[in-house]
Amino acid sequence: MIAETVCSAVAAAGLGIAAVTAYRKRFLAATRIAAYSLVPLGLVMTGVVEWLADTAFSPAAWAGFGVLGVSWVLFMTTRAVERRRGGTRKERKEARAAAERDAVAPAASAPSLGAGSRQSTRPATAPKAQGGDDFSDIEAILKKHGI
Repeated sequence: MIAETVCSAVAAAGLGIAAVTAYRKRFLAATRIAAYSLVPLGLVMTGVVEWLADTAFSPAAWAGFGVLGVSWVLFMTTRAVERRRGGTRKERKEARAAAERDAVAPAASAPSLGAGSRQSTRPATAPKAQGGDDFSDIEAILKKHGI
């Protein structure tokens, strides 16, 4: 009963502030304030406030929230363990079978295509940076890695 009274008072005060704001010719702000102030009144009229008040003071409801929390923790723990192992047992078995099926012979690890006639679209040497910066160390590292 007190919660409904407080929500109604908040709605009335908000509508009063909206009226003053509209009087000052700030209609967009006044409309936004009126919308926010009508929310508590709508919650009271739909019965949500009464339901929340009954839930907040009910030990059974808090026990239910506790059970939901334990359920969530268990679910997240199983998901974390599943990710560490690489999926479920069935998924790991299928992945192992696929890896054996698609295995490549050791001699076939070299590229089967010879050196093609494909020309590089990049220039052989990179243009020097302006401003006197020396990037020779970086170029050497990139050439070492074949980039």
